[in-house]
Amino acid sequence: MEQPGPSGDSFSAKTAFQDAVRTLNTLQTNAGYLEQVKRQRGDPQTQLEAMKLFLARSGLQVEDLDQLNIIHVTGTKGKGSTCAFTERILRSYGLKTGFFSSPHLVQVRERIRINGQPISPELFTKHFWHLYHRLEETKDGSSCVSMPAYFRFLTLMAFHVFLQEKVDLAVVEVGIGGAYDCTNIIRKPTVCGISSLGIDHTSILGETVEEIAWQKGGIFKRGVPAFTVLQPDGPLAVLRDRAQQISCPLYLCPPLEALEEGGPPLTLGLEGEHQRSNAALALQLARCWLQQKDHRGLGELKASRPSLLRQMPLAPVFQPTTHMRHGLRDTEWLGRTQVLRRGPVTWYLDGAHTASSMQACVRWFRQALPRRPRPGRGPEVHVLLFNSTGDRDPVTLLKLLQPCQFDYAVFCPNLTEVSTAGNADQQNFMVTLDQVLLRCLAHQEHWSGLEEERPGPEPGEPASLPLAPHAPKTHSASSLVFSCISHALQWISQGRDPVFQPPGPPPGLLAHPVASSGASVLREAAAIHVLVTGSLHLVGGVLKLLEPALSQ
Repeated sequence: MEQPGPSGDSFSAKTAFQDAVRTLNTLQTNAGYLEQVKRQRGDPQTQLEAMKLFLARSGLQVEDLDQLNIIHVTGTKGKGSTCAFTERILRSYGLKTGFFSSPHLVQVRERIRINGQPISPELFTKHFWHLYHRLEETKDGSSCVSMPAYFRFLTLMAFHVFLQEKVDLAVVEVGIGGAYDCTNIIRKPTVCGISSLGIDHTSILGETVEEIAWQKGGIFKRGVPAFTVLQPDGPLAVLRDRAQQISCPLYLCPPLEALEEGGPPLTLGLEGEHQRSNAALALQLARCWLQQKDHRGLGELKASRPSLLRQMPLAPVFQPTTHMRHGLRDTEWLGRTQVLRRGPVTWYLDGAHTASSMQACVRWFRQALPRRPRPGRGPEVHVLLFNSTGDRDPVTLLKLLQPCQFDYAVFCPNLTEVSTAGNADQQNFMVTLDQVLLRCLAHQEHWSGLEEERPGPEPGEPASLPLAPHAPKTHSASSLVFSCISHALQWISQGRDPVFQPPGPPPGLLAHPVASSGASVLREAAAIHVLVTGSLHLVGGVLKLLEPALSQ
């Protein structure tokens, strides 16, 4: 019998992992069915009860989740970054952490982490099939749904992994909303957090920020401390009332400046002014968790008695400990205010997809751009790579990007290649190819319309910052649509990114006059600055191609 070569085991493990992911992808709802579900959405409370039944069928009871010492976090923007900061702080205390987040950027196993690292393909495969077979065996003929949908399945799997791996705590990020999110079967978290609120997922959560606040406040539990950051008056009042109704002690986080007073400034591993609010919330969540578990090293209190703001008690003002400082400094969270410098090409990656997060992204991008031109001939070229999905309003997002004064705007769907057949992690059965390409063409049309009506910078606008000189613009709307991310990156980088070196450009890449003339400008540019934004899935596809190690 022929023995496998040295890499035989790793090859078979990789194949087994891809098989597991392909099977998981069958739990995604296809595009047509999704529309039907939206029209016939059932009672959300029933959906939550269904999740409890799936948990029971998987061999767990809701009471079993109590031992995970969960930190449950929701919000519209910054909830993932808040979770990342919180997890990193507590890991710096030597605790074994679990972290469940969504979406994944490159590989689905990123969603379930132990000590900050995505679980291995082998561990993912093992737990996936164990859970899948268990649910298959407990199918009830009378039940119309035998398998939970994609996100529910991964939530169940995360709970199983964290219990099996005996983590000291689990940081759990809500998927969508809060009240009826499938993570909300958690009965007794240790502490809850709500990051900045805004408008998103309106077809599910409501049209106003107050309605959305009501949904987010659904994670509050009787007697379990909760923290939030400063919000507009309306949603803050909703959160306060929701907490009072169920006797949940809710605290307002003081700004990071209050915790820095009297000590050295805090260094954050994530760039952008908006991350300070997320870090302030993370510090309170971590400190409260440590306090609830009778840990030492909580940080010396600065305020002697609690104070009120907007009729809500302020969270403690304390001196962050060395562990807390190191945790904040060492936090990594891919695809959020991330910069990749590659020779003459600099990629700025941020998955902003709401109006408020896009405003923060634009501020960060403009501050991150170099103030002086690089030595060398040729102009500096600014390129936007954009896509938007779901029920988001692309016109609002694109309008917010106008002050960046891009030389080229490039639009493409969230597909790494024209065919994703060989890559299970990037498959998405929620939409058809025709739909996504039509959407990209609509984005291009919106952009062209905005470019034509764009006024000059207003007095005092940051556009007056002394940025490096731009490429000369020959027309108002230099925009292009590509059928996949790979083609878009090939055109933007023109072979000048030393890591991203695909075999050769596809036929017809420069067929369009803008593509042809732009390619010459990009080849001769002293520097190319590329902002990738609008969708976390787009950012994930870009990272997959620019950072091949993430796919290993």
